[in-house]
Amino acid sequence: MLKSNLILHHASLIVTNTEQSLAFYSGVLGLQQIDRPDLGFPGAWFQLGEQQIHLLELPNIDPTTGRPEHGGRDRHIALSTAALDPVREALEVAGISYTVSKSGRRALFCRDPDGNAIEILER
Repeated sequence: MLKSNLILHHASLIVTNTEQSLAFYSGVLGLQQIDRPDLGFPGAWFQLGEQQIHLLELPNIDPTTGRPEHGGRDRHIALSTAALDPVREALEVAGISYTVSKSGRRALFCRDPDGNAIEILER
């Protein structure tokens, strides 16, 4: 069996409106946007340490309704932070609902404007 030395480089999320998504990812979560090549369609890239998140503005084939209320029971990406309380406060100020982790960890789950589930956990 191959012993893998693979490391996550980026995760891509489909969004329907890049500007609306920038308000969430940059404005609420405070992620650092980086330059992105012209790929022939709108989108945005963010740098998170050595990893990245790529937003792809494309027609979304995934349903945005009927998803579990708690993002931990749905496909999601997980981000970590040194302190969870400022994230919680930013979500509340922006009027974005969230649920807390069912595992008892200091973590919460929210959704971006397109219903993509995001977990944010305290390191």
